[in-house]
Amino acid sequence: QVQLAESGGGLVQPGGSLRLSCVASGIVFRIATMGWYRQAPGKQRELVASIQTGGTINYADSVKGRFTISRDNAKNTVYLQMNSLKPEDTAVYYCNAYLFANYWGQGTQVTVSS
Repeated sequence: QVQLAESGGGLVQPGGSLRLSCVASGIVFRIATMGWYRQAPGKQRELVASIQTGGTINYADSVKGRFTISRDNAKNTVYLQMNSLKPEDTAVYYCNAYLFANYWGQGTQVTVSS
């Protein structure tokens, strides 16, 4: 059974930083494509960033230069470092793993507000 456990969300002021973590179990992590998605109220879930096994990384245009995705295969963990946060980054952030099927975490709330 695949489980993805996110942590690191919270309330932060505009311009601040947060780091999200996602620990995976029940999956061969080192060959899975890992990603972070987000869903704001009234909007569709959207890709924020993804990282493949070979290190290829993709970012949404809206977060390029501010967010950094990384993975530690020894710890079965993927990270999302979020800097220069904006109110429009407010959303529930979901960890995703893709290995022959999509797997999702429960989500962690990120709120950017003064």
